[in-house]
Amino acid sequence: MKLRKTRAARRGRIEIIPMIDVMFFLLVTFMLASLSMQNLHSLPVNLPKGSAAPMQPKTPVTLTVTKEGKIFLDKTPVTLDSMQNVLASMLKKPDSSIVISADTDAQNGLVVEAMLRARQAGAEHFLIAVKHGQ
Repeated sequence: MKLRKTRAARRGRIEIIPMIDVMFFLLVTFMLASLSMQNLHSLPVNLPKGSAAPMQPKTPVTLTVTKEGKIFLDKTPVTLDSMQNVLASMLKKPDSSIVISADTDAQNGLVVEAMLRARQAGAEHFLIAVKHGQ
């Protein structure tokens, strides 16, 4: 009498469809994670063109000056008179950096005055935002 094994030896299969689903899930996860890492604290303005070295991964305060002459600190509207008090509370370290995001058509005198008020509030390093290009 011939006895049959309880488990028949079967050859394994690799299913490709679940593997494709996992790869698409990982792709979407990494895309969303990279989008959330972007620093979006400024308002859209027409930036001048230029080139510079990439910034350090700190989170500096963004000072935006629009072509209409409006001033914003990280999307918070301020005036030249109130800027020093608001900025002093936003600066975390005494050597904090401030990114100047001024429109190409903004008045230069207003931008310089805003930078002077930022220096009075305790800012030491200024970075100027530009478009990448020639």
